[in-house]
Amino acid sequence: MLHNRARGEVLLSISGRDRKLCLTLGALAELEAAFDVVSFAELGERLAHLTAADLLTVLSALVAGGGEVMSPAELAASRIDPRAAAEAVAEAFKQALGDDA
Repeated sequence: MLHNRARGEVLLSISGRDRKLCLTLGALAELEAAFDVVSFAELGERLAHLTAADLLTVLSALVAGGGEVMSPAELAASRIDPRAAAEAVAEAFKQALGDDA
């Protein structure tokens, strides 16, 4: 699958199929609402200590940013390497926000 690294897209294998993850403004807004935070800084603090359920929420928002819709429940039922998922999420934030993310 082709992806646009300049746009901040990162690939993650979900049930054997590459999916694009992308941190968009919409994904950020979705995450702020999901984690009930009022600032970007507070979101960053919250994301520093993710649970598995949190990771599914983040993946759902980033997959939507990449152009597909998958709920956290759908992702939970999928085959996803946890380490690869965490690395892809970190890379998506890094691509969107720079090396300091």
